Amino acid sequence: MSVLVSILMVIVLAVGSVFGFYNGMVSSRENVDSKWSQVDNQLQRRSDLIPNLVNTVKGYASHEKEVFQSVSDARAKMAGAKSVGDKLSANTELNGALSRLLAVAENYPQLKADQNFRQLQDELSGTENRIAVARKDYNDAVQNYNTKIKSLPYSLFAGALGFTERDYFKVEETAKAVPKVQF
Repeated sequence: MSVLVSILMVIVLAVGSVFGFYNGMVSSRENVDSKWSQVDNQLQRRSDLIPNLVNTVKGYASHEKEVFQSVSDARAKMAGAKSVGDKLSANTELNGALSRLLAVAENYPQLKADQNFRQLQDELSGTENRIAVARKDYNDAVQNYNTKIKSLPYSLFAGALGFTERDYFKVEETAKAVPKVQF
């Protein structure tokens, strides 16, 4: 009888451990998804601000059609991106287009003094800060999740249960270059 109870206890402990492992992995994966949602939310906020910024600059710099088109195209690409990788690529393109737009704005002193432009620029700056914080939080969650699925004993079961490594939000090399403002 005591052998049967001991075997039953070992089985219960094993099943409990598997449930605990699985629930912990689900929790980690959901945390990563939640953090990505916050990044995505801030990218959308920036995307929503851009048309107002573009229209304000257009009023002063109507001959800069190429810059406006590149911002519009990059924003559309960001709106249509579905996967994390697509959004990362679209984000890099949008960063470059915004840098060119702000460089154009530097050529117009009256524009820089315009209250609407300053307010939009402040909103965009705040949003960029929120994106940076959300990216850091996402990368921290990815690091914790990836570490967990690569560590023993989790690594023995993670792949079989569908837990795969997640990608970090990385800045592409082209985005690291300092934008050139020329007058």
